[in-house]
Amino acid sequence: MSSLNDILASLVAIAVAISVHEFGHAYAAHLLGDDTAKMQGRMTLNPSRHVDPIGLIAMIIVHIGWAKPVPVNSSNFKNYKVGNLIVSLAGVVANVITAIVCVLINKYVNMYAINLIAYTTILYNLGFAAFNLLPIPPLDGWGVISTFIPYKWSEYVYKYESMSNIILLIVIFTGAYRIIISPIHAVLWKIVRFFYFI
Repeated sequence: MSSLNDILASLVAIAVAISVHEFGHAYAAHLLGDDTAKMQGRMTLNPSRHVDPIGLIAMIIVHIGWAKPVPVNSSNFKNYKVGNLIVSLAGVVANVITAIVCVLINKYVNMYAINLIAYTTILYNLGFAAFNLLPIPPLDGWGVISTFIPYKWSEYVYKYESMSNIILLIVIFTGAYRIIISPIHAVLWKIVRFFYFI
């Protein structure tokens, strides 16, 4: 029964982590003047609109993964760099806020089922946030870094982006991603834990 409870809690947590993350991107883009995601039905908390099969499998196996990137037309932003930076970070911020909400739920609610789901949701949201900050396309970390890459390097950027799927799979299955995300994850945990003790 415990294993079944863990599986069900994980499924709920994965659905929440994916949904709030992609909704965060879409809503941030909407606020900045780009309704591309909204028009394609991606500004929603419905997880079925955001699931990427490979990213979902990775999340189930190694507890971190990714969803289908939200379509963004940065030409609709008044300021490309500012807009791209905000939208890239919006999903991570949404995951961290969700984790904080779950921490507060566990702080004030004492029910096994709710506590299990909330705690599992914290784990997946922080894992999802940290992993998505990797500087590999199409993850958010790359969105942040690419904002500041000079146009004259676009040829090298294109070559790197064209190999992104292979690079992503390599860092996942070799565990190399942990080198980068471990310190990020630790910082996010400290931020979230702070709200439990205030």
